[in-house]
Amino acid sequence: MQGVMGMNLAVLAGYFVAIWFLSLVVRDASIVDIGWGLSFVVVAWVTWSVTDPTSWREYLLILLVTVWGLRLSGYLAWRNLGQPEDHRYRKMRESHGAWFPLVSLFTVFLLQGAVAWVVSFPVQAGVFSSGRLSSTAYLGVGLFVIGLVFETVGDYQLARFKADPDNQGVVMDQGLWRYTRHPNYFGDFMVWWGLYAVAATPGNWWWTAIGPSVMSVCLIWVSGVRHLENAIRNRREGYEEYVNRTSPFFPMPPK
Repeated sequence: MQGVMGMNLAVLAGYFVAIWFLSLVVRDASIVDIGWGLSFVVVAWVTWSVTDPTSWREYLLILLVTVWGLRLSGYLAWRNLGQPEDHRYRKMRESHGAWFPLVSLFTVFLLQGAVAWVVSFPVQAGVFSSGRLSSTAYLGVGLFVIGLVFETVGDYQLARFKADPDNQGVVMDQGLWRYTRHPNYFGDFMVWWGLYAVAATPGNWWWTAIGPSVMSVCLIWVSGVRHLENAIRNRREGYEEYVNRTSPFFPMPPK
């Protein structure tokens, strides 16, 4: 198992360095966001390529990760390609000047590779080890489906809302966004705890929990909810009222 995980770490490093080179060519570091979802697909298939799957659990994990990763990267490509570089990276570019390419390599691209490696612990362990589908695995599939629905529907509703010129600068508080301020982040949360439940076995359940735990911390406190809300709090009319009546993460009836 250690050898497979070490190989995946090296593959992810090479994968994100390649995306970094491409970002230098197109002068847009935002493409790292498109590559994020696909990095987990790469991990799943690389792990499969050096193992001999013997049960439906391994194939199920590969299928679920592939569906999730392709959907996420496909959506971000549709949304971001042809658009200006994301404001986060523009700000970094202005701050670091000529040093930005080197700084971005370590603080954006390789950092995301390291995080992807840790988050994918359940996938690596689940595809590598053999085992029959358990009741926990069926629960995991249910969590995964709920999460994928929240992500997909939430992204669709937001894209449709933004496509209407009358909604420029207006807070999105319809559909799933009426019950949680971040249905897409909540969906990611459910997806990764679902994958963990599918992959968990008596021998790996305790250490593979690091993966969805890291993802949860990132979604809620690091690069997800807190970061996004700090960025838009002063740019959306009526956002404070929306915050006061809408659950920040877990779906709840509006106050």
